[in-house]
Parts: sequence; C-alpha cells; structure tokens
Amino acid sequence: MSEKKKLSENQMFISVLASVVSIIIGLIFGFILLMILNPSKAGIGINAMMTTGFSSLDQFGKVLYQSAPLMLCGLSVGFAFKTGMFNIGATGQYTIGAFCALVGGIAWQLPWWVCLILSFIGGAIWGIFPGLFKALFNVNEVITSIMFNWIGMFLVNLLLANMPIMLASAWGASNSDRTAALSQANPGAIIPKGGLDRLFGNSSWINISVFIAIIVAIICWFILEKTTFGYELKACGFNKEGSRYAGINANRNIVLSMIIAGALSGLGGGLYYLAGTIQYVLEKKTLAMGFNGIPVALLANSNPIGTIFSSLFISYIQVGGSAMQPNFSSESTDIIIAVIIYLAAFALLMRGLIVRIMKGGKSRETAVTENAANVTADKADSMDKDDNKEAKA
Repeated sequence: MSEKKKLSENQMFISVLASVVSIIIGLIFGFILLMILNPSKAGIGINAMMTTGFSSLDQFGKVLYQSAPLMLCGLSVGFAFKTGMFNIGATGQYTIGAFCALVGGIAWQLPWWVCLILSFIGGAIWGIFPGLFKALFNVNEVITSIMFNWIGMFLVNLLLANMPIMLASAWGASNSDRTAALSQANPGAIIPKGGLDRLFGNSSWINISVFIAIIVAIICWFILEKTTFGYELKACGFNKEGSRYAGINANRNIVLSMIIAGALSGLGGGLYYLAGTIQYVLEKKTLAMGFNGIPVALLANSNPIGTIFSSLFISYIQVGGSAMQPNFSSESTDIIIAVIIYLAAFALLMRGLIVRIMKGGKSRETAVTENAANVTADKADSMDKDDNKEAKA
C-alpha cells in the first residue's frame, strides 16, 4: 500500500508512464487506420514506420537532424507553458528566425554561428508582441500569436520576393520561388558536421545542430529549476496575482518568458535551414515545425530534459512515415503521423487518469482490512462510553 502511494505521488514516474501510454495508443490507432486504408500492406507500412529510423546510419542521421528544430520548438512551447503562457506562435517565430539566419548567410555572407545568433534575435523580437499584448492589455496570447504566425509568414514572403539576391535564380538556378542553396551562395554559413558525416556513413543530414539543441535544453532546465529568475517565472505561471502580492513583477516576467520562447523557436529555424540540405520555399501556409513543437512539449510534460527524448521520438516517427511510400500515399502518411503526434496531447489527461487509478485501485483485501479496523474502533468507542456511564452511576 505504501509503495503504491509513493508511485502515485511520483510526478516523474506518472509523466513518463502517461507519455508511454499515449504513444502506444497512438501507434495502435495508426495501425488500425492502415488496416482500413490498405489491409494487405498495413504490416509493411507499420514496420517501415517503426524500423526505418534505425535501418541505416544515414536514416538515423536524418532523425537527429530533424530532432534539433523540433527540440527547440518544443522547448519554446514548454518554457512558455511553465510560466503560464501558451505559445502557439512558435511557427511564426520559427519562420522569422529562419529568415534572419538565411539573410545573414546569403545576403550578408556571415559565418554560420553569427547567422544562428541572428535567428535567435529574430525569434525573440517576434515573441515580444504576444507578451506585450498580454502584459499591457490582457489580450489572450493564443489570439495574438496565431495572428503573428500568418503575419510572419507573409512578411517573410514579401521580403524575399523583393530581395533578388536571396533567391536561387540569382545564383544560377532556375528556381525563383525558393532561397539560394547555401552550398553555392555561402558554404561558410552551413553548420559544420564536425566529422559526424563520416561517423554516420557519409550522411548528408547529420551535423552538430542536435548537440547545440541538447545544450540549449540543459540551459533551459537549469534556468527554470536552479535560478531565482526561473522560480519567479514559474511562480507567475502558478498564480499570477499571488506572485504580484509576493513582490514579483508579473508583467515583466510575462514579456521575458515570451521573448525567451520566441528566441528558442527562432534558433530552431536557423538550425533547420543552415544545415545546407533544405531551401526555404515561399509558402502559402504556415510551417508545421512550430506546431509540432506543441505535442513535443506536451509529451515531455514541458520538462526541458524530457523534450530531448520526445523530440527524438517524433522525429523518428516522421522519418519512418516518409518510408511508407509508395505503399501508402503521402496524404495517408501525413494522417498517420498526425494521429500519432497529436495523440501525445492526451498525455495531460492520461496523467490524471493514471493517478486516479493508482490511488483509487485498492485491493479487496485492503478494503476488508480497513473495514474491520473501522468496526473494531467503533466497538471500542462504544465500550468506553458504556464503562463511563457505569462509573457515573
């Protein structure tokens, strides 16, 4: 009984168990959907999804490459959530950060590490606006951040369309709907591989970005858990009015938390596009990476260290999903991946359910023992009362 009570009060154990249960449910749901779409190929499809990430060093390198921006977008959402803010504007901050990094690399011919700093600053600037609207006018940050997602996307498209030097057509390619390839425009802006490409079988995907993301995650954990500043941020998240009563500047912390969250997303955009394997395409819809940071954060319970593992898992599923073609169409693959990823959001609900089950699931023997003890205690009380009455008589 005491062991069960301890487990039910262990928040880390409950969070991990809830995340694992959510993942399993998502995979089962995905397999059922594959059976409906194409019963004869369902087994092949689910096998490709679950094994492709480890099928070769190149594929595993791709998993690590995609996990870096996912990790930072998850950190962005999780950091803001820890301070009581819901940063649904990560995709806009990610887009602005990517734009700043590419301008630094292509137009200004800067080295990769300076471009990453620019992406960090660009995302931070884009995170200021929802924070200011929340702090000064009490406007819900979800509304403003969604608006700024679209503003950011169209602003980047407008700026790129009016910056010919940024487009691939200015560097000898025929494409005018995407940015120039960094390998042609400025190889020095490509994030170095650090010898990892040879370690991963000459993988074109892998670079040091995943280690940069992990270091940032550790720094975020340290700030939130080991500093006074982090304590004040979390205090505002738990009880805004109470923190004000305690002398904490809640409005300042709201703005700072959104600036930090925006900077993290912006850095993720820089890591993704400075790898030299992807070119930014003038989009007509918001980028999915920022939104995928939401389930990453939820799956990790907004814990920065947990975000490392949840981003690796989701990246692994995405790489496996792309290997399901041609047995399944790209639309079918997207549906499966979306189901598995966004069922991670139920980890919050799952935690409460698991706690109730563990606390309320007493064994029959325990219940009988407790009832017997209660009956014995009642009899002892009644006997004491009778003795007192006889003594008085």
